[in-house]
Amino acid sequence: MTYTVQVKVMPLKELLDPQGKAVMGGLSNLGLETIKDVRIGKHITLQVDAADEASAKEQAATAAKKLLANPVMEYFEISVSE
Repeated sequence: MTYTVQVKVMPLKELLDPQGKAVMGGLSNLGLETIKDVRIGKHITLQVDAADEASAKEQAATAAKKLLANPVMEYFEISVSE
Protein backbone atom coordinates (compact mmCIF):
# COMPACT_ATOMS: atom_id res chain seq x y z
CA MET A 1 0.00 0.00 0.00
CA THR A 2 1.16 3.56 -0.66
CA TYR A 3 1.10 5.98 2.26
CA THR A 4 1.49 9.74 2.21
CA VAL A 5 3.96 10.75 4.88
CA GLN A 6 4.40 14.34 6.03
CA VAL A 7 7.74 15.26 7.59
CA LYS A 8 7.99 18.60 9.39
CA VAL A 9 11.58 19.72 10.03
CA MET A 10 12.09 22.69 12.36
CA PRO A 11 15.06 24.36 14.05
CA LEU A 12 15.63 23.27 17.63
CA LYS A 13 13.74 25.55 19.99
CA GLU A 14 16.87 26.53 21.90
CA LEU A 15 18.71 27.69 18.76
CA LEU A 16 18.46 31.04 17.02
CA ASP A 17 16.49 30.91 13.76
CA PRO A 18 18.10 33.57 11.48
CA GLN A 19 15.43 33.16 8.77
CA GLY A 20 12.70 33.56 11.35
CA LYS A 21 14.39 36.68 12.73
CA ALA A 22 14.62 38.20 9.24
CA VAL A 23 10.93 37.53 8.58
CA MET A 24 10.09 38.92 12.02
CA GLY A 25 11.83 42.17 11.08
CA GLY A 26 9.89 42.35 7.81
CA LEU A 27 6.58 41.77 9.58
CA SER A 28 7.43 44.49 12.07
CA ASN A 29 8.19 46.87 9.19
CA LEU A 30 4.74 46.06 7.78
CA GLY A 31 3.16 47.10 11.06
CA LEU A 32 2.24 43.56 12.13
CA GLU A 33 3.30 44.07 15.75
CA THR A 34 0.95 41.42 17.14
CA ILE A 35 3.08 38.60 15.67
CA LYS A 36 5.59 37.81 18.41
CA ASP A 37 7.71 34.99 16.97
CA VAL A 38 8.49 33.32 13.65
CA ARG A 39 10.24 29.98 13.11
CA ILE A 40 11.04 28.84 9.57
CA GLY A 41 11.25 25.14 8.74
CA LYS A 42 10.66 22.61 5.98
CA HIS A 43 7.59 20.59 5.07
CA ILE A 44 8.38 17.43 3.10
CA THR A 45 5.81 15.05 1.60
CA LEU A 46 6.85 11.48 0.82
CA GLN A 47 4.91 8.75 -0.99
CA VAL A 48 6.01 5.51 0.69
CA ASP A 49 5.17 1.95 -0.37
CA ALA A 50 4.95 -0.10 2.81
CA ALA A 51 3.12 -3.09 4.27
CA ASP A 52 1.54 -0.96 7.00
CA GLU A 53 1.47 2.51 8.52
CA ALA A 54 4.16 1.69 11.09
CA SER A 55 6.57 0.58 8.34
CA ALA A 56 5.89 3.75 6.35
CA LYS A 57 6.59 5.86 9.42
CA GLU A 58 9.78 3.91 10.14
CA GLN A 59 11.06 4.44 6.58
CA ALA A 60 10.30 8.17 6.80
CA ALA A 61 12.08 8.39 10.16
CA THR A 62 15.15 6.73 8.65
CA ALA A 63 15.10 9.22 5.76
CA ALA A 64 14.71 12.13 8.19
CA LYS A 65 17.54 10.95 10.45
CA LYS A 66 19.95 10.23 7.59
CA LEU A 67 19.14 13.02 5.12
CA LEU A 68 16.18 15.32 5.68
CA ALA A 69 17.06 16.80 9.08
CA ASN A 70 20.32 17.85 10.72
CA PRO A 71 20.01 16.49 14.30
CA VAL A 72 22.52 19.04 15.60
CA MET A 73 20.26 21.95 14.60
CA GLU A 74 16.82 20.51 13.78
CA TYR A 75 14.12 18.16 14.99
CA PHE A 76 11.44 16.43 12.94
CA GLU A 77 7.85 15.25 13.32
CA ILE A 78 6.17 12.64 11.14
CA SER A 79 2.51 12.03 10.32
CA VAL A 80 1.14 9.31 8.05
CA SER A 81 -2.08 9.02 6.04
CA GLU A 82 -3.31 6.63 3.35
